[in-house]
Amino acid sequence: MHDLVIRGATVLDGSGAAPVTADVAVSGGRITEIGRVTGGAHELIQARGLALMPGIIDVHTHYDAQITWDRTMSPSPSLGVTTAIIGNCGFGIAPCPESQREAVVKNLSVVEGMDLDALLTGTRWEFETFPEYLDQLRRIQPYANVGVLFGHSTARTAVMGAEASTRAEATPEELGRMCAMLREALAGGAAGFASSFSPNHSGFGGLPMPSTIAPDSEMHALTDVLGEAGRGIFVMATGPRGTPEYMEEIAARTGRPAFIVTVLTMYNEASPETGADWYRRCEAALARGHEVYIHTSCQPLSFDFTLEDPYLLYSHDAFERVKTAKPGDLPAIYADPAFRARFRHNLAHPGEGLLFYGDWGKVELPDGTTIAVEAKRRGADPLDLFFDTALADGLRTRFIAKLFQNNDAGVAPLLRHDAGVLALSDAGAHLIYFCDAGFGLHFLAHWVRETGTFSLAEAAHRLAAQPAERYRIPERGRIAEGMWADLMLFDPETVGVSGLVRLNDLPAGGTRIIRRPTGVHGVWVNGVRVFDGHSYVPLAAGPGQVLDRFHA
Repeated sequence: MHDLVIRGATVLDGSGAAPVTADVAVSGGRITEIGRVTGGAHELIQARGLALMPGIIDVHTHYDAQITWDRTMSPSPSLGVTTAIIGNCGFGIAPCPESQREAVVKNLSVVEGMDLDALLTGTRWEFETFPEYLDQLRRIQPYANVGVLFGHSTARTAVMGAEASTRAEATPEELGRMCAMLREALAGGAAGFASSFSPNHSGFGGLPMPSTIAPDSEMHALTDVLGEAGRGIFVMATGPRGTPEYMEEIAARTGRPAFIVTVLTMYNEASPETGADWYRRCEAALARGHEVYIHTSCQPLSFDFTLEDPYLLYSHDAFERVKTAKPGDLPAIYADPAFRARFRHNLAHPGEGLLFYGDWGKVELPDGTTIAVEAKRRGADPLDLFFDTALADGLRTRFIAKLFQNNDAGVAPLLRHDAGVLALSDAGAHLIYFCDAGFGLHFLAHWVRETGTFSLAEAAHRLAAQPAERYRIPERGRIAEGMWADLMLFDPETVGVSGLVRLNDLPAGGTRIIRRPTGVHGVWVNGVRVFDGHSYVPLAAGPGQVLDRFHA
């Protein structure tokens, strides 16, 4: 008797091979038979006309805090994700001594656009060390599989306290402690090491996130631990400082795969060749035998925001006043001619790797009209119109900034590039601005069905098998006998994601934005159905595993 049989599905095995119509049997959490399956099953699914692929592997999420109060890791499993990597950009919550808990979540609330009251109220602290955090996740028993990256900023805060964001040079003793923590984390099952140099990454009170001020000597000492251990991947929110050549040097000296995360690799109509150039430089590194990849977004990068919390503008120094201001002081700042003059100067002399470069044709008013079009209609300056519109509405005006990856012709070559890995959902973060957790369903809807850029077989490979291979995740990402049964059943004709849905379901009544799936008929993690196509399946314990074993 099989635990599960999915009968008559169009099977996309993740290898990139042409689909076949077959039954798939599961027992003990693993795929046991593919083809014409006989015998009974405790759960039988008739899947004629539906496609079955490996569950989506999302390697760029931020569920580090949310998972401690929400084992479903909503909304990702409903959107086809069966494995999530957390701790990205180096902004996890472990290791963390009790004295630094509030500082860590305050930083998270700003840098990852999270509700501070929800974090302070909801986060369950049953650990101080990284291995203890993994133990807590095992007790939580999440709905999806979880791998955890050891975070640079988190470790810096644990060791250096309040000075982590103000003192660039760690003492030899402090750096030694950070390296020892990383060794302990890798021995305990960390997926690798994550850090950030991004100019967009500011923390609480406008201070830089700790890793962004760390010198190269500290970065090399920590990444060298990966080389000593002979395992673990390195993921970096690079900004302009962490060039492909910088990352290649680390990959070469450690022998470990390195992954780049930056808007500089995204298609930007203001500088259309910049992203392609970064891909070419990574391609050259790969040709030299050094694994340097780019986290590639398959969705337009858009921010739904108000001037009460303008995260995407914080990298401009005019907004230093905004970061530390009380809410009641914001109108006066935005109306101040000196503030506006400084912001104009920022836009006229932008640095690299910023989110907003001053293209008002990319910022929409609530009615869908862009700031640029409306300013021209009124004969107004677009920057003044932007602030005056918000001030007239008590700063409640919701703008939508459509910044990167908004041109299919420019994005498609990046998605096809061998140096890329589909990622950048940021699931669990930026909850008040956007929700890209459904990136895999968007890929299936837009890049497969609507544009024909990829076949279903190619999509299954890029969404599951390829990230598993590059992140060294064993026995996942494929539909093959002996593999773990992480599966998504869907209708290729209707699969996709809904528009933005705003909920007030976070701890302390916090607000977030989610998306809901369309055309998904079931999601299984290790052979257990966690989503039935309409809602999460009530389970006393989730079937997800804490991943602590990775290929060398």
